[in-house]
Amino acid sequence: MSERFDVVFIGSGINSLAGAALLARGGRRVLVLERNDRLGGAVRTEEITLPGFLHEVFASWHPLFVGSAAYAELADDLRALGLEYLNTELPTASLTPDGEAAFLTTSHERNVEELERLAPGDGEAWSRVVQGFMPHADLSFGVLTTELWSAAGARLGLRAYRRLGRRGLVDFTGNVLVSARDWLTETFASPHTHGLLAPWVLHTGLGPDAAVSGFMTQVIAVAVELGGMPVPKGGGVKLVEALAWIVRAGGGALETDRDVERILVENGRATGVRVADGTTVAARRVVANVTPTQLYGRLLSETDVPPSAVEAGRRFRYGRGEMQIHLALDEPPRWEGDERLAGTAIVHLTPGLDGVSRAVNEAERGLLPAEATVVVGQPLAVDPSRAPEGKSILWIQLQEVPSRPKGDAAGGIDVGDGTWTAELRERYADRIQARIARHVPNLESALLKRVVLSPADIEQANVNMPGGDIYSGSCALDQNLLWRPRPSLPGHRTPVTGLYHIGASTHPGPGLGAGSGTIVAHDLLRQNRARRALASLARHLGERDEAL
Repeated sequence: MSERFDVVFIGSGINSLAGAALLARGGRRVLVLERNDRLGGAVRTEEITLPGFLHEVFASWHPLFVGSAAYAELADDLRALGLEYLNTELPTASLTPDGEAAFLTTSHERNVEELERLAPGDGEAWSRVVQGFMPHADLSFGVLTTELWSAAGARLGLRAYRRLGRRGLVDFTGNVLVSARDWLTETFASPHTHGLLAPWVLHTGLGPDAAVSGFMTQVIAVAVELGGMPVPKGGGVKLVEALAWIVRAGGGALETDRDVERILVENGRATGVRVADGTTVAARRVVANVTPTQLYGRLLSETDVPPSAVEAGRRFRYGRGEMQIHLALDEPPRWEGDERLAGTAIVHLTPGLDGVSRAVNEAERGLLPAEATVVVGQPLAVDPSRAPEGKSILWIQLQEVPSRPKGDAAGGIDVGDGTWTAELRERYADRIQARIARHVPNLESALLKRVVLSPADIEQANVNMPGGDIYSGSCALDQNLLWRPRPSLPGHRTPVTGLYHIGASTHPGPGLGAGSGTIVAHDLLRQNRARRALASLARHLGERDEAL
């Protein structure tokens, strides 16, 4: 073996970087190994269209990170390193085919007024939602920030029981499991209110008819009102660079083009990793930021783990694919209708709740949706530095795309054998571009260059996104919360002592909240404190015996 580290991370996504930074600040010597030629995983800032136009290739918006436990601990260091978060009072809106827009802002009073405009009583209903959420926000966010399969998870449940009582706890649990469709239609009258909130379900890897989707919609909606839609000035790469600096300042290292091919196990304990070039690295702990398919099918030998773990990894299911479209524009987009659209960070083009549901259903049946939910991100509404003066960019995301299409729900595109060819990719992107152009008349005249990434392109770019699934696994209930990644593999500890599993495939799931990396980092730091306490006690007892 070569050098020895306290902790080796496989992969350099946000969970690895945040976890490594926390450990480095805590005195642990860490190493992050990344198979690609750059750090950051889904956080990737590039001039992917033209020079001077800074695009977030995949993940773009950072409300989950700014509201995370990791940021709370690292914020002072990150700011000292020059990381600056910018925000907006207009984080999101929806726009229906008839041109009706609805907005969710960072002002509670304005949101009440806006929803009341859409339907009498919806504003009051929103007030009740927020007022009912806030007294127990620690429980709601605790579900998403706690290792549920642990003593900490048990303590969270006990706290909820003591506060809410038996019936109250049952009611709280039912609220966690409710679908977005049921919650939205029971709470709000206006279809436009439904259409404003329903698309956010897609950003959690769910559909509006899935269990837990109603709870996630509530959490995101309240979080958007409280925190807006922050982004790092200059791009997400600034966050990656700052976290990497913290790791190096703590004596750690980060290496790219280092593909780990095997986790080394001796007597049931992880002892390090072997890299594809044959070199090995010794470590007291190994943290794998990968999918269960990789962990139990490639990185571990079948003799190192129980057959049940291998089978669980094989049965792990992936969700819908995703498509990313990046546009460089010669001038800012000119939206028809409400002037606030031009200053809104994320605009969802959608016919509403039923439209989201229909597009999800079509994609899950292998069809290109006839009318997809189009996520139109406008980075310059928050950070004008992302494009040359007078120019603009659009970040467009489609989260209802089949990994391997069987047909077209609109009947206009021949998908061939289902392979995402360049022709199929561009033809579907043409459909989406035409949708946007109906609301942005200058879109096509201002277009300088378009770059499209299909599900196949996304999979090629990131091994943790099979089939273009940017959420690294279906978030259906049996692979969510307490049961993520699988019911027989809950939590972040694995059957191998000293080996931990983090990333979007693990609880609390996808997003830039760095939840799993933070959970494991805190666990490792607690273990180290406990070892030091035991060692100190042993020394004290030894000294006492000698004195006697």
